[in-house]
Amino acid sequence: MPPTEKDVLDALSELIDPVTGRNYVESKSVKNVKVEGDRIALDVVLGYPARGVLETVRKQVAERLARLPGAAHAAVNVQSKIVSHAVQRGVKLVPGIKNIIAVASGKGGVGKSTTAANLALALAAEGASVGMLDADIYGPSQPLMLGITGRPSSRDGKTMDPMEGHGIQAMSVGFLIEADTPMVWRGPMVTQALEQLLTETKWRDLDYLVVDLPPGTGDIQLTLAQKVPVTGAIIVTTPQDIALIDARKGLKMFEKVGIPILGVVENMAIHICSQCGHAEHIFGSGGGEKMCKDYEVEFLGSLPLDIRIREQADSGKPTVVSDPDGPISAIYRDIARKVAARIARQSEDRTAVFPKIVIQNN
Repeated sequence: MPPTEKDVLDALSELIDPVTGRNYVESKSVKNVKVEGDRIALDVVLGYPARGVLETVRKQVAERLARLPGAAHAAVNVQSKIVSHAVQRGVKLVPGIKNIIAVASGKGGVGKSTTAANLALALAAEGASVGMLDADIYGPSQPLMLGITGRPSSRDGKTMDPMEGHGIQAMSVGFLIEADTPMVWRGPMVTQALEQLLTETKWRDLDYLVVDLPPGTGDIQLTLAQKVPVTGAIIVTTPQDIALIDARKGLKMFEKVGIPILGVVENMAIHICSQCGHAEHIFGSGGGEKMCKDYEVEFLGSLPLDIRIREQADSGKPTVVSDPDGPISAIYRDIARKVAARIARQSEDRTAVFPKIVIQNN
């Protein structure tokens, strides 16, 4: 007796997506199920960029369907579809950008900018269209990290074309000033500059814009919360108690302004000596995971204190580009998939679906 569509859906409800931790029916990933006799065809549409796991998912689904009684052949097509998701109430989406991810830290020196650069490159490596906005007006570092030089061009005299490096679009105040020029600006000028960099850049069909925020909880963070449509925020910290105190403040700030916390990345979690291989928790251990348990947010992953991460970022070729198949790049890509999957679970932004109503006096 050939299988039915219900048999197919029941079987797939037993399979767990390796990234989201949900079954494919619950996440509504199963589409276009067709059963013709002993032949089954269907699509699995993932809501996150998944180049690194597409074949794993395809084999997982195909093997389960092959075990259905009466099934002789299963054609499984796996693809990603990234859509715009909900942002703060009353804030409109920016044209050309589906989702904005803020990368923040409570204090400086925890590797936030390096993490942001590698996260953006990892999302791109997984198949997404990605941009980077360097919102650290006082200390822009993304031009150096992404290996981009020169000035942005403008075709209309009003907007700027983003710069490009390693396959991602980028904009930073660092492209507009000399490297050794200090930004001696007060708060209102800084927040205006951030808004201009975001809205006057002609972003081209981005699935994700990663925003590298300055450390702390000041003017730029509040401007971002009030005027920029942020899909979610990532907190970067080290396991050190002094860093965790400030990281908790950053997390609470985003909660207060209604921006979802996508998770916490623990940087410099363990140091492995490049000479002898000795492993040591220089900044302590377990602090990031404890913070996540205290606030019920996702622990996205731990990154080592490794000299290569620093050297590669300083050279303009961050780890995900310099060593794409290495173990550290694998961690960044895993974090990127988790972040994107977390976004995919949020409600979609439907504002573009509804028609605009115009009232006229005739």
